[in-house]
Amino acid sequence: MATAQTAVARPTAPVELRRASAGLWSDALYRLRRDPTTIAALGTLLLLVLLSASADLLADNVFQWSFSKQDILSSYEKPSLSEPAMVLGSDELGRSQVVRLLYGGRVSLSVGAFAALVSMTIGVLLGISAGYFRGWWDDVVVWLVQTLANIPTLYLLLLIGAYFRLNPVTLTLLLGLLGWLGINNLSRGQTFALREREYVVAARTIGATPWRVMTRHIFPNVLPLLIVVAMIDVGAVILTESALSYLGFGIQPPVPSWGNMLTNATQYSSRAAWLIYAPGAMIFITVLCLYLVGDGLRDALDPRLRGSIGGAAATKKTA
Repeated sequence: MATAQTAVARPTAPVELRRASAGLWSDALYRLRRDPTTIAALGTLLLLVLLSASADLLADNVFQWSFSKQDILSSYEKPSLSEPAMVLGSDELGRSQVVRLLYGGRVSLSVGAFAALVSMTIGVLLGISAGYFRGWWDDVVVWLVQTLANIPTLYLLLLIGAYFRLNPVTLTLLLGLLGWLGINNLSRGQTFALREREYVVAARTIGATPWRVMTRHIFPNVLPLLIVVAMIDVGAVILTESALSYLGFGIQPPVPSWGNMLTNATQYSSRAAWLIYAPGAMIFITVLCLYLVGDGLRDALDPRLRGSIGGAAATKKTA
């Protein structure tokens, strides 16, 4: 005897409701995948990082020209496709512009990323601890922030660069040690609000140590905002390094960076104007992409916008 089998359809929740009930990180990833501007900016950044990290490989196998190799007979060579190393021309010493651009990207991006990491580490440690413990420690941190904030950073960097020769490592540490004030204020203000939440009070009640409360309950809630600020800080550090190198007080030749390449190119703008375009474009594109990614992350990680995609349509249907 044949038996008829019937499929029982299970009710499924609408996509909008499922997105509204998703976790913070999964909801942020969902919205990022549907933000073409942020995805394009992030892809461009990853491409620049990949090209800069592969500078040695590309210089040896593709361009066959090191960043320090000089050919006086080929000085001020215009951009041409006759030789891979001269696709962006050569400078006054006959050095390949495209190879130096790759190595300069490695220096500029590394300085920006690691200086932002140093400033974030200092700012988060001091900000969260000051906001949690309050009292005399908070007064000391506030005094230190106010003192450093009243010192013009650019002039201080110019003075240090005038008396000391800055290499990429020292410049990275210097920019990181001077750039943590904004992150400190942000994390400190967020900690003031979070330390009075119910789950933090409950953790203290059951005997959790201050270190555990700060690392397990406060820091994860501050992290989304810090990621956004860090992306913007990387762009600001790259601009600062470029400005210092442009003024002649940053990373000194023969180590290439986008800033000192731009400085060197302005001296020969009337004879080889093409030397200005490439480093200037790289600085512009990198900083623009960092700001776009930071803006996209801010929207994606904003808890007030959770479930906003399709939310308007869901509201109309329920109404």
